[in-house]
Amino acid sequence: MPIRDLFNRIVVGIAGASDLQAPLLFVIVLAMLIIPMPSWLLDFCLVINIALTFLVLLRTASVTHPLEFSVFPSVLLVTTLLRLAMNISATRLILGSGDEFGAGQIIHAFGTFVIGQNVVVGVVIFVILVIIQFVVITAGAGRVAEVAARFTLDAMPGKQMAIDADLNAGMIDERDARRRREEVGKEADFYGAMDGASKFVRGDAIAAVVMIIINVLGGFAVGMLIHKLPLQEAVLQYTVKTVGEGIVTQIPALIMSIATGLIVTRATSESNLGQDLNLQILGQYRTVGIAAVIMASFMLVPQLPKLPFMLGAGALGYLAYRQWKRAKDAPPATQEDETAAGAPALAANDDMLSLLSLDPIEVEIGYGLIHLADPTQGGDLLERITTLRKQIAMDLGFVVPPVRVRDNIQLKNNGYSIKLWDIEIAQGEIVPRFLLAMNPADADTVFPGAIPTREPAFGLPAQWIQEAQKMQAEVAGFTVVDPTTVLVTHLSEVIRGHAHEVLARQDVQGLLDKVRAAAPALVDDLVPKVISLAEVHRVLQNLLRERVSIRDMNRILSTLGDYAPGVRDVDQLTEHVRQALARVISNQYRGADGPIDVITLHPDVEDLLLNNLKPTQYGLQIVLDPASAQALLLNLKEQAERMIGLGYQPVLLCSTQLRLYLRRFVERFMPGITVLSHAEVAPGVQAQSRGEVTLTASMLV
Repeated sequence: MPIRDLFNRIVVGIAGASDLQAPLLFVIVLAMLIIPMPSWLLDFCLVINIALTFLVLLRTASVTHPLEFSVFPSVLLVTTLLRLAMNISATRLILGSGDEFGAGQIIHAFGTFVIGQNVVVGVVIFVILVIIQFVVITAGAGRVAEVAARFTLDAMPGKQMAIDADLNAGMIDERDARRRREEVGKEADFYGAMDGASKFVRGDAIAAVVMIIINVLGGFAVGMLIHKLPLQEAVLQYTVKTVGEGIVTQIPALIMSIATGLIVTRATSESNLGQDLNLQILGQYRTVGIAAVIMASFMLVPQLPKLPFMLGAGALGYLAYRQWKRAKDAPPATQEDETAAGAPALAANDDMLSLLSLDPIEVEIGYGLIHLADPTQGGDLLERITTLRKQIAMDLGFVVPPVRVRDNIQLKNNGYSIKLWDIEIAQGEIVPRFLLAMNPADADTVFPGAIPTREPAFGLPAQWIQEAQKMQAEVAGFTVVDPTTVLVTHLSEVIRGHAHEVLARQDVQGLLDKVRAAAPALVDDLVPKVISLAEVHRVLQNLLRERVSIRDMNRILSTLGDYAPGVRDVDQLTEHVRQALARVISNQYRGADGPIDVITLHPDVEDLLLNNLKPTQYGLQIVLDPASAQALLLNLKEQAERMIGLGYQPVLLCSTQLRLYLRRFVERFMPGITVLSHAEVAPGVQAQSRGEVTLTASMLV
């Protein structure tokens, strides 16, 4: 009892200490290599080896994804080392003992059962086993592991981009993204390890052939020279032991080779190998029925035995009949069953319908810029785009839709394209691993090796310089940014300039729902009783078209509630809202010292424009003759360029009744200029004139 209790404690202790199991196993393997092993212990180890390999084979056949058995490469290494250690121990017993049972009962039993009294048969069987393992299974599994590792590593950047794109699109959260990244990394590590571990199986097969030759030759020498056995008896006794030892170790090796082939050929599936075989082969009654007919046709050949083919055809025919009967007697699908059974068809339709969907905002990058969007290569483009969306939401007052980033091999290697609703709005080209040095002061400094260009968002003259020249450029007054910043800045300007196109009606409904949660009466009394959702959408689009923030939705809706009952024109409603947002607009264009720097209109110019307001099919518009219009625009352009040269943003100030029509008049020729009315300058904010558009002789014609 004390010995049994001690043994139980040792077993329980080892089972509980999982961190000690692997080191203990390696210690046992090393001991088997050095210390002579008794035959009974070798028998026990051989049984454990066979049981372990069957356990591994059954586990590999039941996995649905290779990562479910990610420890397989390590198991393959351990079993190979254990098998080699047992080969050495068996060789020591075979050559060191003259007794036919000296190498253990299992080796003797396998050798006697396979060879009997015919040594040649046993050797041939062993050689066939080695050839099957070495030439067929091991070579195929090794090649599959090599190709799988290569394809997995090549697909990693694309998988990482897909994960980051889903995260950026809000389809998954940070936890799911982290889990998927870990799975991608583990999958790459697994196939890389399998590529190397498959070499163990190949080496094990080679070692088995070498060992059997050594054991046979060594057995002849030991039997005849040391034990003084006759040649025939020495050949029989040591060949039986050697072939028995080879087979009892090669059968587990063959099983491990089969398991290796199974694990590397398994793709991701929702079912295990047996379920897939039953569904894809045996479950197809037409295929099984045709196979049964082919088997039955062999019975017509006169020289072939009839019974085996009859049994095979009968078994396949019965299986085909069972599958056909099951399909025929299946109950009609319910609504839920139809949904599940029709999933592939629905998925196919969904795939076709997905081709019709358009991404609101899309950034396509050339092959040379993929690393900017790959976090594993240090790229932070997706993270910067997420930050940009947050900043635009704070500035403009609505959440910009997710930006889809994808590669496009049709672009230049370092080119990119920005699309809205699948239409290209802007494009550019950046130089990776260089920095963009912008020179707003038109300095003459040219850096050695620099690539002259223009900043894509604002058209400023710039140079692509090396990172080592950054400090020199900053000292010279240049603004230096990295390539990702260039792309994100360009994207920011495109989104801000086309925010009215990005804002969808569903986004407006979301904004109204947000206001309704805090002030339900403000929304319910207005939409749709007084004004429709479509009209609110158009008002917000008008504001965003001129880059006015719609973040203060409470004030916007309150103003619409005040004026919408009596004013049905959306443009006039927008003007009332702009006046209500005077503080927002003033703060947006105020200079660092407080006032708004503006270009003013001479009173005579304002009178001229007001007198030429005429009704057209598009409503009231300023209608001037071509010469007067050209003179006015040239004068305004001159004043705007002068303001830009002084470092001010061009803002044109005019009367309230003229603002809307003057904006329409100049936006086609000068889209970058801002037009404000006196009513949009908040109380307490001064407007400082930096230029004036005056009346010229051409305007008086």
